[in-house]
Amino acid sequence: MGGTSERTEVVCGIDIGSTNLKVVALDRNGRVVARARQTTPRDPSDLSIDAQGILDAIEDMIIEACGTEYIVAAVASAGVGEDGVLVDKNRRPLGRALAWFDPRRTRLFEELEPRLPSPEGIGVNTNPSHTLIGWLWSSRQDNSGSAASWAAVTDFASCCWSRRSFISDTLAARTAAWDMRTRTWLTDRVEMTLGSSDLLPEVVRTGERVGSLRSARLSGAGVLAPLATVVAGGHDHPIGGWGVDQLQPGAILDSMGTAEVVVAQSPTAKVPRFGSCDVAPGILSQGSTLLNVTELARNVHWASQDPAVAAALQAIFDGSQEPDEYVHSESFIPGGPGGVRPRYAHDAPAAPGSRASAVAGALARSGGAAIQSVASRMPPGAPVYVAGGWARSRGWIEIKKAVIGTDVHIIPEPEVTAVGAALLAAHAINWDIPAGMALSSPAGIA
Repeated sequence: MGGTSERTEVVCGIDIGSTNLKVVALDRNGRVVARARQTTPRDPSDLSIDAQGILDAIEDMIIEACGTEYIVAAVASAGVGEDGVLVDKNRRPLGRALAWFDPRRTRLFEELEPRLPSPEGIGVNTNPSHTLIGWLWSSRQDNSGSAASWAAVTDFASCCWSRRSFISDTLAARTAAWDMRTRTWLTDRVEMTLGSSDLLPEVVRTGERVGSLRSARLSGAGVLAPLATVVAGGHDHPIGGWGVDQLQPGAILDSMGTAEVVVAQSPTAKVPRFGSCDVAPGILSQGSTLLNVTELARNVHWASQDPAVAAALQAIFDGSQEPDEYVHSESFIPGGPGGVRPRYAHDAPAAPGSRASAVAGALARSGGAAIQSVASRMPPGAPVYVAGGWARSRGWIEIKKAVIGTDVHIIPEPEVTAVGAALLAAHAINWDIPAGMALSSPAGIA
């Protein structure tokens, strides 16, 4: 490989998604100059995650993205908010991470919920998807006695590279055991699930520099700048929303992927949790992150087990078929957090087109309610941006616009979270990158 002096410096943003891993590289002008993508490695039997496998895959993708032209000056990682693993003193995972949507979480939550202490100060409405359920599950595994620390899957690579155990504050906010007002752990909740607060790493602010990037593989491949830096990332959707906020201050982002998450950066500090909205610390600000999470892809997948419904849904989403009157019905009940199954109402229609219409309508209303809830705590007239694979489905977007009663702006860049993470990395090393340039690439590279 060429020497480091022959390469152009880039910042890399990583998105550890439920379905795919993505890496995006930006140059100093904010152009997307390289990207790589892989399917998120999961155990086929139960969808759990091997954190070490994800680290290996990420390093493969960074090497692929850099090729012979680029060298990494800084990196930040964003991803799923609740998945994590216990690790030993050498940061080796002691098991697999329980996915945030794993149905086993519901059973654990039902056992735990009656004993949970008051949730004063936390920014989430505790449910089966949150990290404390993963703590409970991990603490019951045979090798948990060898644990030295807990590591969020999203932060795992950065902890290994920086040789520092930490959790970013937007991920701490997803545990349902962290008081964001005082920035302290709720030890009673921690001890009844994880077992000991001593296993928790320090909480650092998203966007903070956490250390030098040290990796034998990346160094050997010639893709690390001499002063390569690891920057704390965090929860994927807030970081994507922060990137869009750099494009248009006060904007609301509707990110539609495996889940649909509506997120915004409020200028108001320490907003209390409200309705179905969760609250986390603001990113690089004294404000607050507002987010509302609803399930999307899992509901569509469930309905699509009927091939005729699947075909009708595809036609409705791509705009080649208009939904019928059942788009306004309550015939479909979406699944909820922790693997709660979707279902049809007892009086649901039998016709595939009507069932597909009911599914599309129910999911659009769910997302629309999330937008309205977040908008209620933002300055009047906040613009709505949409991103993710679903944003390119013409029929779906038209249904969404009809439901929320306003226009939306489609972000052409397909990897908003990864770009947001790259912008965070750039900010930490004082690169002044225009968000508009970074988010404008419709596909491929600029």
